[in-house]
Amino acid sequence: MKKLVRFGVSLDHHLLDDFDRLLARKNYATRSEALRDLIRDNLVGQQWDENKETVGTITIVYDHHVHDLTEKLTDIQHHHHRLILSTMHVHLDHDRCLEVLVVRGRGSEIKKVADTLIATKGVKHGKLTMTTTGKGLS
Repeated sequence: MKKLVRFGVSLDHHLLDDFDRLLARKNYATRSEALRDLIRDNLVGQQWDENKETVGTITIVYDHHVHDLTEKLTDIQHHHHRLILSTMHVHLDHDRCLEVLVVRGRGSEIKKVADTLIATKGVKHGKLTMTTTGKGLS
């Protein structure tokens, strides 16, 4: 079992009130669990490296009526098939679609694919979310 260490934190009471409201909205059982998640999130962000194996998602929203857009997006994905683990396609309404790609590979390669997809004419919005494989995280 891992050794737990207790420590004290001094906060302005207004900041603590705001933090407690956040915990309630997110359904955290304890402040400790919320602090652990905040620390892990910060460590993952600092851990990201363009040459390190990384996982993440690329999310795009696009108008499927734009000429050849669906084919262009599919071609880009096929060209980088070794990085793409899975995709999900959702019809948002008559005109717009959402695609979420689960990716894994070197950070620089994932960023290149995301930038290419997001910059494709007809894509209304896109976002790359990088995370970690979890190796080495407590």
